[in-house]
Amino acid sequence: MSLFKWSILLFCLLLFSHCKNESSCNKPINSLPIKEKKAEKAIVFDYDTTAWTDIGLLDTTILLDLKYATVDNFVQMKMYNCGRCFLRPAVAQLIIAAHQELQQKQLGLKLFDCYRPKPIQELLWKKVPNANYVTPPWKGSMHNRGAAIDLTIVDKNGQELDMGTAYDFFGKEAHHTFTNHSPKIVANRKLLKELMVNFNLRPIRTEWWHYSYQKEKYDISEMVWDCPKE
Repeated sequence: MSLFKWSILLFCLLLFSHCKNESSCNKPINSLPIKEKKAEKAIVFDYDTTAWTDIGLLDTTILLDLKYATVDNFVQMKMYNCGRCFLRPAVAQLIIAAHQELQQKQLGLKLFDCYRPKPIQELLWKKVPNANYVTPPWKGSMHNRGAAIDLTIVDKNGQELDMGTAYDFFGKEAHHTFTNHSPKIVANRKLLKELMVNFNLRPIRTEWWHYSYQKEKYDISEMVWDCPKE
């Protein structure tokens, strides 16, 4: 027998011995199992993303201390069922950009209040019916339009920079025009104000923490957000 025939015979014997204990050898190619790629789970938003942005989902490095989701506020009453920071998309993008600029200095933003639903404004007015401290709900604040933010600056350890007063302090010491603060406090307020103004967010005279976007007119909203299921 020629060498070529011996080679063919040896190949057939090896193939037979391999397939004798392998059931897959008897299956056609198209019957072999195929590993299917798992589909990625789509993110389902529980709000209208064309009208609103949940800034906590957009950038998790921004600190949230949403006072009206607690009793740590000037009316000592929990107003929000849970703390979520909603803003109009254009406003949210400006806040993100400002935060990123601060991060280059090892600083960051902490947010106290964002969009405030009109029903909450009505509740605030019922508790404190004083236009010096609470915007009347029929007029509507910039918070009710999703265009205002209450915030401060924190260091790399999350500690708030000294701004001279606590958040929601209603007195002359919280005014931008108050001059009897230490140079350090003045510098901290100046840093916050210049940053916000640079991103088209305007201050009000009586509150160092409040800034709003006024280049676009938004309607007062009654949207109340859902809370995550526990």
